[in-house]
Amino acid sequence: MRKPVYAIFDVGKTNKKILLFGEDHQLLEERQHVCLETVDDDGFPCETLERLSHWVLSNWHELRHHPNYLLKGVNFTAYGASFVHLGANGQPVAPLYNYLKPLPERIAAQFYAALGEPVEEFATATCSPRLGMLNSSLQLYWLKHARPALYAQVHTSLHLPQYLSYLITGEKFSDYTSVGCHTALWDFARHDYHAWVRREGLDAKLAPLLQDPIAAVVDGVLVGVGLHDSSAAVLPYLRAHSQPFLLVSTGTWAVTFNPFNQQPLTTELLRRDCLSFLSPKGQGVLAARVFLGHEHDYQVQRIAEHFRIEPELRNEFYKSQVKAQPLDPATAPFQPWCMHGTGPYPEQPTQVWDLAGFRTAGDAYQHLMSGLVEVLVTSIKLVWQEESTIFLDGGFARNPLFRELLAEAFPGVTLHTLEVPQATALGALLYLEQGVAQKKTEALFP
Repeated sequence: MRKPVYAIFDVGKTNKKILLFGEDHQLLEERQHVCLETVDDDGFPCETLERLSHWVLSNWHELRHHPNYLLKGVNFTAYGASFVHLGANGQPVAPLYNYLKPLPERIAAQFYAALGEPVEEFATATCSPRLGMLNSSLQLYWLKHARPALYAQVHTSLHLPQYLSYLITGEKFSDYTSVGCHTALWDFARHDYHAWVRREGLDAKLAPLLQDPIAAVVDGVLVGVGLHDSSAAVLPYLRAHSQPFLLVSTGTWAVTFNPFNQQPLTTELLRRDCLSFLSPKGQGVLAARVFLGHEHDYQVQRIAEHFRIEPELRNEFYKSQVKAQPLDPATAPFQPWCMHGTGPYPEQPTQVWDLAGFRTAGDAYQHLMSGLVEVLVTSIKLVWQEESTIFLDGGFARNPLFRELLAEAFPGVTLHTLEVPQATALGALLYLEQGVAQKKTEALFP
């Protein structure tokens, strides 16, 4: 007898994964895939859309006919700020432009000049600081005004998670998590597309918003509409814990999500690197971010070089620092190098942190972690509403010195460091299951 499974396609910028879950959420199998980049029509690196599409479809067909698995459902999670532009025949007419591709300054200046409102007010209304192509709507604006012939071929533009779903269902939808992720599309106060979107006619290129987690049923298999990866990663924590909490997700960036803080984003919060995202149901969720992991790695290398630590030990020497030690007040206070323009102190100038006064690499690392946690705590408190629980996941959750310093900064708050394995994929699965439960309720109470 074939085992019932749910498949989640988890598409990152570099690594792509398929995760197969049993009905009890147990991870049964994980398949890794690396899709090499190509270049777009300007020679800028981008996703190889044809290979990505082939990978999804080939695995979909293989799983439907697998001798040991009975495929019950499939969903998708992927990085945001990325549009797939489809022609009238439903096929892509443009490359999957990289969100790191520079937006021509002429186009940016033209866009903001035409708004008719201060940039700060617009950024606050749309929860979208000026990020170039990372504001995915500006990709459409750029096509319209810089490449009108190509823009005229675009019938529908789908964010990447919804394109992956479309490959299987043939149904074109938008979802809140992709639309509400610093796209400059959504007016959070009006709960609608911003006026400029309709003024430019971009809404005609966007698929209808779907609140149902299930896009279609294909050959008896439930197919989800897809989710933006950051939004998906929060869902397992929401399912397991009904009481208010914060989730601090650490890596290159440390992002603090407060799913229970639905206060409107202010200009001051935006200036201090806070954003508001849309949940799958279209509710605003405040978040704050800081360039924590990047700063940490940069300064660790500086410390290692300063104390002439052997190259093979440069990413290991600090792991012996597991308990906080008293700091020497005579040494130079920590100065960040990589955080200018980001985090809770965006105006703080870039300065070289003087390491000359430290006796050992361990002493310098203690100061580094103390300084990084101090910045992070300030960032967390921008969205904190006295919640008594903080979940910590990502790389820093495995750093005992970091955990101790963070716990000391929040007395009376319980700090949990047990990570949810494959939280992003599991979130996509849980959202699909919400759709199943919703349809069962509708069947009972039509």
